[in-house]
Amino acid sequence: MIHAGVIAVQGDVSEHARAIERAAAAHDEEATVHEIRQAGVVPDCDVLLMPGGESTTISRLLQQEGIAPEVQAHVAAGKPVLATCAGLIVASHDAKDDRVETLDLVDVTVDRNAFGRQVDSFEAPVDVTGLDDPFPAVFIRAPLIDEVGEGVEVLAEWEGRPVAVRDGPVVGTSFHPELTDDVRLHRLTFFADLVAEAAD
Repeated sequence: MIHAGVIAVQGDVSEHARAIERAAAAHDEEATVHEIRQAGVVPDCDVLLMPGGESTTISRLLQQEGIAPEVQAHVAAGKPVLATCAGLIVASHDAKDDRVETLDLVDVTVDRNAFGRQVDSFEAPVDVTGLDDPFPAVFIRAPLIDEVGEGVEVLAEWEGRPVAVRDGPVVGTSFHPELTDDVRLHRLTFFADLVAEAAD
């Protein structure tokens, strides 16, 4: 049984919950999903998801509710995290916005909403390291990753710009993998060893 926590202070929670359940089922595992709105839940989770939403609100509530240090301890223990869109902004080293108190989990600098407004949302196939076929990436007011630290692996690019990265146990994406029926990124983040074995 896998205990998956979805940061639920704000953002698209249910989509990530369904995605991790489907990803676990693909490996004959069961996932119990915990919606995290207060401190005390993260320490019991094997994996975490940090969804999109409004990054200033998410960062403020993580600090206010005492969840932020628990997420940092989760990563320090080597446990995996998938941070998408606003989740990536909050997980970044620098959001270039004083209103966002980042968690410094991913050594990248991001520009919020760099891909445009809501009306500029789009879907595009992107090649992701570790996946055989392009992933249908959904970009909604997506952040731009404009600086990448030395220890960060770029997993995917779109038009020459990084849109998916890995820093230790944390995978961050500019796009929303949970808004598709494709759970390969959730599998790659949380079941990487099993995915590799299946490919051998």
